[in-house]
Amino acid sequence: MSNVAEKLAKKSSRPAQAKQVRLRLVYVDFWSILKLSFLWSIILGIVTVVATFLIWSLLNQTGVFDSINKVLTEIAGTASGFDINQFASLGQVMGFAIIVAILDVIVITALGAIAAVLYNLTVKITGGVMLGFTNK
Repeated sequence: MSNVAEKLAKKSSRPAQAKQVRLRLVYVDFWSILKLSFLWSIILGIVTVVATFLIWSLLNQTGVFDSINKVLTEIAGTASGFDINQFASLGQVMGFAIIVAILDVIVITALGAIAAVLYNLTVKITGGVMLGFTNK
């Protein structure tokens, strides 16, 4: 065998090296980040409402509210007339959870927009974020 054939055989027996690419993130689209943060805040709001309902149902089924009423009656006496079921009814708890979810949607969407603007402004100073990719 010739030297050229030996070199080609050695090259073909070695596994192909992964190609690495280094890219710099220098711009984030404002509207894309705004839509993405809005979507994530909607998901978080739904999770908040569902989790609140599940926790309230669990506490109600296990009798925690009745236990709290008994303790409060023993401490304050029967003259207080306080009932935790009136204070923490399902309607009031879910109403509060929905209000919190709506506020979360507004705040998280605004924070995403502010983060996109701040990133685009700081890229001019820092040069962006260096990212490395490979094709393995």
